[in-house]
Amino acid sequence: MPGPLPGPLTQDPHIPVLIEAILRNSAPVTGVWLDGTLGAGGYARALLAAGAERVIGVDRDPLALAMAESWAVGYGARVRLEAGTFSDLETLAGEPLDGVVLDLGVSSMQLDQAERGFSFLRDGPLDMRMSQDGPTAADLVNMADEGVLADILYNYGEERASRRIARAIVGARAAEPIATTARLAEIVAKCLPRPKPGQSHPATRSFQAIRIAVNAEFSELAEGLQAAERALKPGGLLAVVTFHSLEDRIVKRFFQLASGHEAHANRYAPAKTGTTARFDMVTRKAVAPDAAEIARNPRARSAKLRIGRRTAAPAHPVSPADLGLPEIQKKGRR
Repeated sequence: MPGPLPGPLTQDPHIPVLIEAILRNSAPVTGVWLDGTLGAGGYARALLAAGAERVIGVDRDPLALAMAESWAVGYGARVRLEAGTFSDLETLAGEPLDGVVLDLGVSSMQLDQAERGFSFLRDGPLDMRMSQDGPTAADLVNMADEGVLADILYNYGEERASRRIARAIVGARAAEPIATTARLAEIVAKCLPRPKPGQSHPATRSFQAIRIAVNAEFSELAEGLQAAERALKPGGLLAVVTFHSLEDRIVKRFFQLASGHEAHANRYAPAKTGTTARFDMVTRKAVAPDAAEIARNPRARSAKLRIGRRTAAPAHPVSPADLGLPEIQKKGRR
């Protein structure tokens, strides 16, 4: 029997985005699933309620796993918790999987905790580490070369004023180390026009870019997609929810390559032949939330869902360049 749900999923600190679309496109939900971004457990519990035999809950955030222990116990052997990242997904699973779900980016829980340093709306230490170990965002902004900072802001945040902001960061840290989210947000905001009503905070793109760099999110995503490919049984499903165009571009590109539907930049170039599809697409286009879901959960506004079904073809490695991952040359401080 399923373990008890601690109230409706909409009451969780992290509302599972596009969960109804995932369940609808994955029906019937059976077998063993891996939730690669466990968070508050919204996806895992929904999968269990929909019919999954067991769920392996993976998260790189120790706090998320500690919180999960309180509800996972109610499911007994149907839930197994594992600490780790996307790139270790296959090893952490330890068995063939019927489904994998990945909800990318930062969670609402992390954003709401000022001491985690993810949000420019709450002053706190400039941290941004999902795993709570390794170099912090403060280490990056205070030590990285100006050119590296500019590249990070541009490639990971699509920030057009990247060079101006990087120059301002280097100038500010020369006087005093940048240690808090409020201080970094202030430096960035001074480099950009004041936002009009309804526009996002000026520091939004910069904070996204720095967070991605600190947590190596793009390389983890690329490796995690391939780990899921190796771990899934024939017929198994890979469902990925993205929240900005850079993430979605990587996921879309992966599925194009893996399903044999690679887009051709040059229509006069000969088409590739002999490509064996490793995934069949369940969602032909990205699925977006409807108006009702956005009203319930504004975080879902920018979300996109893509789902592929694993074929029996052998897994095949894909290079970061093939997925369009930007390369950033790491240098020391100048």
